[in-house]
Amino acid sequence: MPDAYIYDHVRTPRGKGKKDGALHEVTPVALATQVLEALRDRGRLDTAEVDDVILGCVSPVGEQGANIARVAAINAGWDETVAGVQINRFCASGLEAVNMAAAKVMSGQSDMTVGGGVESMSRVPIASDGGAWATDPAVAIRTYFVPQGISADLIATRYGYSRDDVDAYAVESQKRAAAAWADGRFDRSVVPVRDVLGLPLLDRDETVRPETTMQTLASLNPSFADMGQNFGFDSVAIQKYPMLERVNHVHHAGNSSGIVDGAAAVLIGTKEAGERLGLKPRARIRSFASIGSEPTIMLTGPSFSAEKALRKGGMTRDDIDLWELNEAFASVVLRFMDALEVPHDRINVNGGAIAMGHPLGATGAMILGILLDEMERRDLETGLATLCVGAGMGTATILERV
Repeated sequence: MPDAYIYDHVRTPRGKGKKDGALHEVTPVALATQVLEALRDRGRLDTAEVDDVILGCVSPVGEQGANIARVAAINAGWDETVAGVQINRFCASGLEAVNMAAAKVMSGQSDMTVGGGVESMSRVPIASDGGAWATDPAVAIRTYFVPQGISADLIATRYGYSRDDVDAYAVESQKRAAAAWADGRFDRSVVPVRDVLGLPLLDRDETVRPETTMQTLASLNPSFADMGQNFGFDSVAIQKYPMLERVNHVHHAGNSSGIVDGAAAVLIGTKEAGERLGLKPRARIRSFASIGSEPTIMLTGPSFSAEKALRKGGMTRDDIDLWELNEAFASVVLRFMDALEVPHDRINVNGGAIAMGHPLGATGAMILGILLDEMERRDLETGLATLCVGAGMGTATILERV
């Protein structure tokens, strides 16, 4: 079975996902187009050698609908022989796209592929695509549906994380992200987003707030208390977890992932295809896995997907030098660190989505690239990236430098 190698990756900076955000004027297809253009131009890539472009997109409707991957590829001037497909595994879509692209290479059905993702949350709001789980009472009641914020608070309640615990984690995320930007750690992989005239709009993540402190976060009210208490979702959660007397609401905008716009792309291929194109591999994708987990608490999947990916790779957690976990909510990372005994100084070392934001369909590809860059900077051999996923899932990927 051929190995799948990463040859390059690029991402946009993340713009605030509101009408006053720096990237609001940029359409989703333009975001995806610009990362594909950058991926081609950086390595002088002959795009006729690429078999497929796979992009994650969590709200694939309106401007983001109609197979944005194929449209972005032809809009970027890639060879017309390059196929494209959009996929949706909720928050892990970008990483799942990379894994699918790698699987096509590893199966021998493709020589060179691209995996990545795009989401313009300022133009296509979250949940624009609807879905039966949240909107069909017959489905929601049967499956104990609660919104993700309730799930995050449920994790904090069940595993004993206080408001101070989650706020302290959030403050550190902001500090690490600010330090990473100041140190130029993202410079190699972030490509500025430009407007229709070619003028730069944004060249760094827009939502980093290095001035964040425990005191500033303490002034924020819990975001999901009203939803849980007045709309009945706390009762649903307690029906599923009757050992709990109540749900302790600790999450708010300051310790949850930011709503942002962004796109990312990762170039993957065989060793032979890279040699033919004069490209140098940066890492081998050693293994990957996606799993299902209990859907009411919803966000505990990262540890289970990581454990499965480790088994598939013939590894243990002690074999991993560096970890990246999407900071959907602070409690998700705290629970993961406890479950796998991962020290805080080896995970999300450059901050995460609490500081920089979570452009749903793109985040998985972004954190994989951040992981690889940091592995190279620290001269480390192995890394694991993972995300929690809506409806109770997890996706993980293990990299090994070459």
